[in-house]
Amino acid sequence: MKQFKKLIIYTLCTATLVQISGCKKFLDRKPTDVLLDEQVWSDPKLAVSVLANIYNRLQPTGGLEGGKLSPTDLEEAMWSGGLGANNARNTRVNYPYTDKQLWSYDLIRDINLFLENLNKSAAMQDADRKHLLAEGRFIRAYIYFLLVRSMGGVPLVTNTFQYDGSPDVDALKVPRSTEAGIYDFIAAELDAIKDQLPLTASSKTRANKWTVLALKSQAMLYAASIAKYNNLMTDPIVLPGAEVGIPASRAQEYYQKSLDASKEIIDSKQFVLYNENPDKAQNFYDLFTKKTNNREVIWAQDYTLDGKYHDYTVENIPRSLRENATGAAGVTPSLNLVEAFDYLDGTNGALKIQTPNGSDYIYHTRPEDVFLGKDNRMFGSIITPGSTFRGKRIDIQAGVMEWNTATNQYVMRTSPDLGSVFADGGILVAADGPLPNAANVTNTGFYMRKYVDSRVGSGQSGQGSDIWWIRYRFGGILLNATEAAFELGRTSDALGYVNQVRERAGFPANSLQTLTNDIIRKEFQVEMAFEEQRYWDLKRWRIAHEVYNGNRQAPNTLINALWPYRVVRPSDPTKHNKYVFVKRVAPRFTQPRLFRLGNYYSSVPQNVINANSLIVRNPYH
Repeated sequence: MKQFKKLIIYTLCTATLVQISGCKKFLDRKPTDVLLDEQVWSDPKLAVSVLANIYNRLQPTGGLEGGKLSPTDLEEAMWSGGLGANNARNTRVNYPYTDKQLWSYDLIRDINLFLENLNKSAAMQDADRKHLLAEGRFIRAYIYFLLVRSMGGVPLVTNTFQYDGSPDVDALKVPRSTEAGIYDFIAAELDAIKDQLPLTASSKTRANKWTVLALKSQAMLYAASIAKYNNLMTDPIVLPGAEVGIPASRAQEYYQKSLDASKEIIDSKQFVLYNENPDKAQNFYDLFTKKTNNREVIWAQDYTLDGKYHDYTVENIPRSLRENATGAAGVTPSLNLVEAFDYLDGTNGALKIQTPNGSDYIYHTRPEDVFLGKDNRMFGSIITPGSTFRGKRIDIQAGVMEWNTATNQYVMRTSPDLGSVFADGGILVAADGPLPNAANVTNTGFYMRKYVDSRVGSGQSGQGSDIWWIRYRFGGILLNATEAAFELGRTSDALGYVNQVRERAGFPANSLQTLTNDIIRKEFQVEMAFEEQRYWDLKRWRIAHEVYNGNRQAPNTLINALWPYRVVRPSDPTKHNKYVFVKRVAPRFTQPRLFRLGNYYSSVPQNVINANSLIVRNPYH
């Protein structure tokens, strides 16, 4: 209780002190800690202030703060920022067994205390109590989802323990629940509170009926995927006590629960795909940056309401636009991801950079021409050569290809200097690179756009950006419904859901006529890029060890780059001053990734095992 009381004191005093005009007046007040237990649990506004603190503590587990490097864990992106510690993300071989480790009960304890104090309060009005209890239970269910997707079954603790100093602590030890047991707890909690929360989506930051359903849609889809695909592995990943592993017989049940939750959101008409801008590429970018009239967002962390800013833009803005002497280009998208976005005519997204027989380059009048006709979600997510951002053209050029008439071959000319000029007076290396081994300039030939703030000043340390982090949105719910319906054999329904998402991106109506798992998985990859979903999707589908198999020749174990070059060939006017592209492994990315079977569940911390003899280790650890 002492720890939680300090939390309350801090939360309330922060709000109170700004209203106090002088020291004497402050000292004349009654001691705050005497008033807390008498007042906070009888006043819904004070109870909400405690709840707000708990909400804010969710963010460091991901998003634009704690998760801003997450794309570099995958083939989505690499680290192109400073050459210090974070560069290890480009040189590691194995995923460590501690990757995504999450075994923290601080928040669980504080929420349990919150719920217990509300229940004990005789002065709190029943309607307020009911609402706040449901909101606290929603956050607790969300935290248990974060825990189970990393660790498998964890101890299920729904009440606080008061230690009396006795040397016998066995009564305080709780074993791990089964993995299915945690998912069942989440489902039961969400079902119990769904109708105790507001029916409107007026708040995008607090729990309501729709955030409850969105969490259920996602959590049940994860449980279903594990139940099905883990058991299809040659050696399913399980523990004897089922702390890890879900019976295959439960897959259909979980898929149905996920689909039912998704359909309730869809059928409510409370949410629609964001479609405010006729420019479909800009519209997709606006989805993540525009808060007004944004009916796609279901639940977000809104920095404006929190009165703070984040440095996501400071660290990821294109080099030529940086507003600090350091920073910029920290996370840069990969060619792997760029080519995952198909063309709007339905053809594969591989860029056309060489003639079919590989005998020559394909020449483009402008660098941006190679991307013409691509899925608009790519342009809304990634800054490609020739793109415009903040009203400025982003020139990305690695050098020139100068034709040697004596050898009838090109000679590649480069420079270590950004903005350098070639002998003919044209650009040699553009202001935005790429460069091979420099910091804070793209190494891949691309820059981030999704979640990067277009507001001048947002890339400056000390100011930053207040763009929100979206946890759940309608586009994601439609994809959840697509997968669950497909797995249940309702292919027609699944096509209806996924084609809505694709049409918003610029594809023709009903562009997909057939579905496969691979098609659905690619839609998740491109729609949800940089939204902290890809890693977990690959794990729940049990294909991460196949995608990242440690083989340098595999398509996604290394980060690929696309470097543009200007052609200098005055003897051939059809090619002179045109642009060609070279596909290569990003120079700063050196090691193929290897995802081991032991990475499907993070390791249980050794101090937890030391303290609780009932806790078993995860497989392969």
